[in-house]
Amino acid sequence: MNAVPSVSAVDARVCIVAITKHGAAQAAALARRLPQASICTSARFAGAFAAVANPVRAYEGALRDEIAPLFEGFDQLVFFVSLGAVVRLIAPHLRNKDVDPGVTVIDDAGQFVIPVLSGHVGGANAMAEQVAGLIGATPVVTTASDVGRTIPVDILGRELGWRVEAPKINITRVSAHVVNGEPIAFVQEAGRPDWWTRPTPLPASIERLTRFDQVDPARHRAVLWVTHAEIAPEVWTRWAERLVVYRPPHEEPAA
Repeated sequence: MNAVPSVSAVDARVCIVAITKHGAAQAAALARRLPQASICTSARFAGAFAAVANPVRAYEGALRDEIAPLFEGFDQLVFFVSLGAVVRLIAPHLRNKDVDPGVTVIDDAGQFVIPVLSGHVGGANAMAEQVAGLIGATPVVTTASDVGRTIPVDILGRELGWRVEAPKINITRVSAHVVNGEPIAFVQEAGRPDWWTRPTPLPASIERLTRFDQVDPARHRAVLWVTHAEIAPEVWTRWAERLVVYRPPHEEPAA
């Protein structure tokens, strides 16, 4: 089975992008709070970053010529650029959510922070929350599992070092069952028990179990299984497109 790659927030390579005078001023203020971030800005407004220690790339041409190297060189791109402009700029460079960087847009007034691309796997949702907290803005997150305060199937346990093991179609199908509030078996045989970190209760549609043999195929629409056990091929076949497995670090105590 394929494991979904991820980059931790601590290790993420972040670049803040600004192309206007006002945007550069706001980007400089954010850069002071994100000392690990790099800056990409029009050479006309590079002076706004004179007082920050962050690395600055001041380009002379058009921003569209900078997008390809930004996509290759960074895990998170934070734009002080209009949403429509960013969509047009990044469109030719999109591949898939496993490799595209997280892209976040901040409006010119600094009121709203919008994750645009790779919200879960790429970390844009988390980046938006972080940036919004730093500048006193409102994060605008539209991902169904975040809005519905339920399990994000594709990144569950990522901060705990869990790896997702499942075909991509399984992740897609199971995610749909979860956000639609259908009965889900959450079987935890390994890993830390404190994986649910939202301030709201775990949805009633998620049933926590301690053994896989407690799953009821007639009732449960899908299974999320946290385990170190080997998964037999017939199990994957029986639960075709309805099973996602998580592999926590072996040094973790059992749940």
